[in-house]
Amino acid sequence: MDPAPHPPALADALKRRPQRIVILGRSGSGKSTLARRLGAELDLPVVHLDRLFWQPGWVASDRDTFRARVTEALAGDRWITDGNFSNSFDLRLPRAELVIWFEVPRLVCIRRALLRVWRYRGRSRPDLAPGCPERLDWEFLRYIWNFDRDTKPRIMAGIAEHGVEERIVVLSPR
Repeated sequence: MDPAPHPPALADALKRRPQRIVILGRSGSGKSTLARRLGAELDLPVVHLDRLFWQPGWVASDRDTFRARVTEALAGDRWITDGNFSNSFDLRLPRAELVIWFEVPRLVCIRRALLRVWRYRGRSRPDLAPGCPERLDWEFLRYIWNFDRDTKPRIMAGIAEHGVEERIVVLSPR
């Protein structure tokens, strides 16, 4: 585990020992890494939404199947989720005691995505379903690049709709 201390805002939020945490942000921002770290630190089960959504061979789950998997994974009172998936906000955000939003520049995230491809080349990383070897294509790079325009507004709308603004901690590089 990384011994670096948490940023002050996150450290303060963690003093309350939240039992249900949602982590959001651009791909490559560090969501899964932080989820694993906090899961170990707080002894909370980590639910990687990519693992619930993707099936072997990078086949997307249909909406109902995915939502059923999320509902089952969040049936308990203790969990951390990482991943955006706005079609599950109604299942996660109202119950979240803490929402962590990664505000990381796209070039940093693209660099991290490239490093992740190199690290896991030909293998599925721990936060993905088996049979989904790490990959990087133009569609994914466009997703990262256009995140602020295409995805962030849906996330902000979900946060506003579910009234969790007061429970958000924003993490961004200095």
